[in-house]
Amino acid sequence: MALFHYAYHVTSLAETRDFYTRVLGCKEGRHTETWVDFDFYGHQLSLHLGTPSPTSLTGKVGDHLVPMPHFGLILAYEDWRNIADRLEHAGVTFDLAPSVRFEGEAGEQWTLFFKDPSGNAIELKGFKDLTQVYAS
Repeated sequence: MALFHYAYHVTSLAETRDFYTRVLGCKEGRHTETWVDFDFYGHQLSLHLGTPSPTSLTGKVGDHLVPMPHFGLILAYEDWRNIADRLEHAGVTFDLAPSVRFEGEAGEQWTLFFKDPSGNAIELKGFKDLTQVYAS
């Protein structure tokens, strides 16, 4: 099994630590005065102080425009629902509120989009059947 490593800029390590640990439930790893690593559900995020990349609502998926660029996770539906509830409880503003896409079709999925405190766009997808991730 391969893990991904993704590094990007954030504007404040204090806000980043709070959001990724308290809201998203990530475990903090190594760090210095200029960056911090997180266990992002089994994957490594390295968040460095700097100017985040701009995002815009230019990704057309069905009837929705989604923030580009973005990254995220694919989860079993129950895990997705738990994180969606955490985000809602924490008062996170959604770019796309939790909803189902492709209902009754191949690749049916639940999705949501939000930004971290530095404006980095994140998508979380939930599948009741993970064999449908690449279904067409």
